[in-house]
Amino acid sequence: MPQMAPLSWLNLFIYFTMVFMMFNTMNYFFLFYKNNKNKTTNKSKMISWKW
Repeated sequence: MPQMAPLSWLNLFIYFTMVFMMFNTMNYFFLFYKNNKNKTTNKSKMISWKW
């Protein structure tokens, strides 16, 4: 079985690195948006005016 050329290894490394970075950034921004959404709803629930 022939070995892969070094350029193929470099392409694979770049590809998997980019997929990993995109996955992490998507998770970060999804959780950031979800946390901000929960904070605003909790903040509005916490305010109770007693006139």
